[in-house]
Amino acid sequence: MNPATGAPDLASITPIVNAFDTYALEMATRLKEAVGGTITVVSVGADAKDAIKSCLAVGASNGFVVTDEVTDTISTADALAKAVAKIEEAQGVKFDIVFCGKESTDCASGQVGAMLAANLDLPVITNLVDIEVADGIVKAKQETETGYNVVETATPCVVTVNKPNYEPRYPTIKSKMAARKIPIGELALGEVAAAAVAVVANAEPPKKEAGVKIQEETIADSMAKAIAMMKEAKVF
Repeated sequence: MNPATGAPDLASITPIVNAFDTYALEMATRLKEAVGGTITVVSVGADAKDAIKSCLAVGASNGFVVTDEVTDTISTADALAKAVAKIEEAQGVKFDIVFCGKESTDCASGQVGAMLAANLDLPVITNLVDIEVADGIVKAKQETETGYNVVETATPCVVTVNKPNYEPRYPTIKSKMAARKIPIGELALGEVAAAAVAVVANAEPPKKEAGVKIQEETIADSMAKAIAMMKEAKVF
């Protein structure tokens, strides 16, 4: 933490791939191995090149960084949507599926994937744990609080990925060496949506107070003392 502002000292942290994005990449890689195709990885932030190299070592075909500054979910989704359009125009092909992690592991808002789909005017399926594609139709297993849904939509579409029943693969020395040779493109978009959220202040969560240990001669005495203490504290 920065003692002057209370904000996290992000400058001293090495950027890595977000955990849910590793699940999304693994799911996309397995799909590529099953039906063919290529995987393009896009991240916002010029300091994300090493993270993209990691993605290239475990299944991605090529990668780009967006160098424009973004500060919230709205500007991030706008930047990614513009990046998708720019890459599609340059490569002359449309992406069938845009995979996103369901949320980041820092802010954990879970908003960017759905906002990206809205910006691209594409259908979205959230919280995937499995996916199948046949004849241009995506069949997705979506995790819910009470179980699972099976949802279908036509491609192109956007999906956000939860933790599936498998782990992301590890790079090999050979795949790392190959990834180093793949150039990473830079995208300067010029006009990205203005941030709609301003950080007013940063603060650490309050520290927990020390608990009270109750250890009477019998369990009944301990329970009686605990109840008496809760009554005194007006817990009930």
